Amino acid sequence: MNDHHLADLRKTYAQRSLSEADVQPEAIAQFRQWLDEALGAQVDEPTAMVLATSNEQGQPSARVVLLKGLPDDAGFLFFTNYDSRKGQELAAHPQAALTFFWPGLERQVRVEGTIEKAAETVSTEYFQSRPRGSQVGAWASPQSQPVASREELEQREQAIAARFEGQDPLPRPAHWGGYVLRPHRVEFWQGRPSRLHDRIVYERTADGWKISRLAP
Repeated sequence: MNDHHLADLRKTYAQRSLSEADVQPEAIAQFRQWLDEALGAQVDEPTAMVLATSNEQGQPSARVVLLKGLPDDAGFLFFTNYDSRKGQELAAHPQAALTFFWPGLERQVRVEGTIEKAAETVSTEYFQSRPRGSQVGAWASPQSQPVASREELEQREQAIAARFEGQDPLPRPAHWGGYVLRPHRVEFWQGRPSRLHDRIVYERTADGWKISRLAP
């Protein structure tokens, strides 16, 4: 496909609308409502979200991770290797952004906020609830680091499996755990015809959430 054909690809969004009168007063409550609707509609990977981080030089990077909770209705919980690229960037610059996209519902949610590590008890409980293969993989993979071959990675996996043979669940490695993004800005985007999309944004203030409309 050449660039000309790419430029011709477009879709008209016309399923729903979004107004200030429709939304919840709290950003996380509104997100829960949309997430429940995405789950009910059985959209593909409803908890998938793009996590954007940046390093000390301001270079951004992004990847897809999975939402694993909304603790205390005040944050977005996910898990990863603390030594990975994203983990190192979050340690240096503990601010991040998330994007959810549910094309089946013609909806997008953008989240910006600060990052903190989840409590160790939360990380351990979730780690030990994962399938055993995922627990072994978390021990075996030096995430984001170069490896010589697939065979090397599989050998590491076999060595970890042998090391913990008969032990279930595995202990959580110190380099693996959760993060919570505490949002200060959340935008809800609903596709509309003629690219005149609805955009409702929540911004945290000292008095709670300020809700306003943005031009598409």
